[in-house]
Amino acid sequence: MIAKLLLQNTIFVIALGALLFAAAGTLHWPAAWVFLVTSAILGPACGLWLAKTDPALLAERMRPTFQADQPAADKKFMLTFVAVALIWLAAIGLDRRVQASDVPLVLQALGLAMYLLSTAFIMWVFRENSFAAPVVKVQAVRHHRVVTSGPYAFVRHPMYSGIMLFFVGVPLLPGSWWGVAIAPVFAILFAIRARIEERALFEGLPDYADYAARVRYRLVPGLW
Repeated sequence: MIAKLLLQNTIFVIALGALLFAAAGTLHWPAAWVFLVTSAILGPACGLWLAKTDPALLAERMRPTFQADQPAADKKFMLTFVAVALIWLAAIGLDRRVQASDVPLVLQALGLAMYLLSTAFIMWVFRENSFAAPVVKVQAVRHHRVVTSGPYAFVRHPMYSGIMLFFVGVPLLPGSWWGVAIAPVFAILFAIRARIEERALFEGLPDYADYAARVRYRLVPGLW
């Protein structure tokens, strides 16, 4: 499983770099290299931590993005999400090509900090929720249950909340206002995904309705 983890992460980082640098038309982009090196380190580090603390969750996270027991609505969501993510990355690269953005170094550093904070927050989610699969489904084989501890005491979908730090921080790091401008689209997508997921959880987990009544907010405490 570790070899598969390392291979998947290597392919992912290479693909990221290929898309960014092809869109930018140059390899001379130090901030993009910082992003890629950081990703190349964080991916295996987080995976190895999961391999030690929750190998079942790691195995689940490494499964395909499209699965047989996944709701049709979630498959459509994933297709849309992948398309938007590719456009987002290409826009960041094109922004660099035409030199459209002038992001101060302090904000680029803030972007890196947001990326790291997003990763730390998601690892907290994984520590609390062993059922945080990459697709929407009730994992009956793994005795899926409602998780109410940690960040789940405040919002019902904390991983989506945390990952928004990624989608704002990552374009700040290489200096792209275009990428930051597209980030709200991901917030809309995750709001839609939260509703898709909740339909499955309400149907598949008897205690989820009580949990949803206690924890009112889906993504942002006090807001939604």
